[in-house]
Amino acid sequence: MNLFDNAYHELMKRVMNTGTEKTDRTNTGTKSVFGHQMRFDLNRGFPLLTTKKVSFKLVATELIWFLRGDTNIKYLLEYNNNIWNEWAFKKYTESPDYNGPDMTDFGHRALADENFNEQYKKEMKAFKEKVLTDDEFSKKYGTLGNVYGKQWRHWEGPDGVVIDQIKNLIDGIKNSPDSRRHIVSAWNPAEIETMALPPCHTLFQFYVADGKLSLQLYQRSGDIFLGIPFNIASYALLLALVARECGLEAGEFVHTIGDAHIYSNHFDAVNTQLERSSYKAPELKINSDKSMFELEYEDFEIVNYESHPAIKAPIAV
Repeated sequence: MNLFDNAYHELMKRVMNTGTEKTDRTNTGTKSVFGHQMRFDLNRGFPLLTTKKVSFKLVATELIWFLRGDTNIKYLLEYNNNIWNEWAFKKYTESPDYNGPDMTDFGHRALADENFNEQYKKEMKAFKEKVLTDDEFSKKYGTLGNVYGKQWRHWEGPDGVVIDQIKNLIDGIKNSPDSRRHIVSAWNPAEIETMALPPCHTLFQFYVADGKLSLQLYQRSGDIFLGIPFNIASYALLLALVARECGLEAGEFVHTIGDAHIYSNHFDAVNTQLERSSYKAPELKINSDKSMFELEYEDFEIVNYESHPAIKAPIAV
């Protein structure tokens, strides 16, 4: 098994075998461990997992969305990226402007009731079309509050001063590579209540040594089956982009997770994945000389990616 898939499989096995059963805000239930670390050396390839298909398109367009400081799902929907839809849809269906069928607890009900699931899919489709075509509606209900992009590019302190953390990060790495302050935080206590979902990947730090740039992420909460594969690829891509921007070689991505959990309705899917062997890790190519801030999804290429089929599982909202 390749080293990237092996690190992820070891995490899944640890939680399934030793995790504590816990309740959670979604009322789904989890098995959980506290404190887990994985290391991914980008000199050995790009850590897009192969024991199930992971969509690089979704990973890359979400990261571009973060880096642009965007917090509206319209850009994501233009690339058929639906990973943030449920939180925006929930906000809409709980508003006075929504006049459709009751969507309370739609995540659980759609799994248990086929008729309701059809209603849900119809309402979600209409919601997405309206976000894409109605600017006023998109501004009101496509926005997720002050989530990652806002914090990365437009952090606002209590004194009203706005800080571009990503710009400051790049400047710091270029001008003071040995600094221990190459840090970006998405956790802004003053704005947590304004976010559709408080940041799970809360803080990351870069480190320069021997011409290589490494990155460590602290993730307070990790949905191991659905979220963590995307987080691994996303921060590996971020590392590659920042290293390129600063004229350095990409080193290690170190992924540190606080509450690492598997939802109870993902257990069967996890066991299916654990039975699979891996393929060779793919390679990342960036086919442009543009700055990382100007890159589009079409500038990226994943070379020699071979994987097992995707495994579907419900998202907990």
